[in-house]
Amino acid sequence: MSIISWIILGLLAGAIAKFLLPGRDPGGFFGTTLIGVAGAFIGGWISARWLDHPVTKDFYDGATWAAAIGGSLVLLIGYRILFGHSRR
Repeated sequence: MSIISWIILGLLAGAIAKFLLPGRDPGGFFGTTLIGVAGAFIGGWISARWLDHPVTKDFYDGATWAAAIGGSLVLLIGYRILFGHSRR
């Protein structure tokens, strides 16, 4: 996949992660979007490195989407733990 595809996948993965974990995020929409893009990259890397499922060139591969959404969820949870109470 191209870098544009990864960014689009990350945007959608961040939106899905935000939908699965509702609530106020410290970064708002843009923070969640950036977390989604980073989560897509990290999830794809973890999938290729340790789960023995290399990222394919197919945008519609279910394992690629699962890795991207999973990475986004992990980063979003970590972000909320670290910075969740800083807006009081």
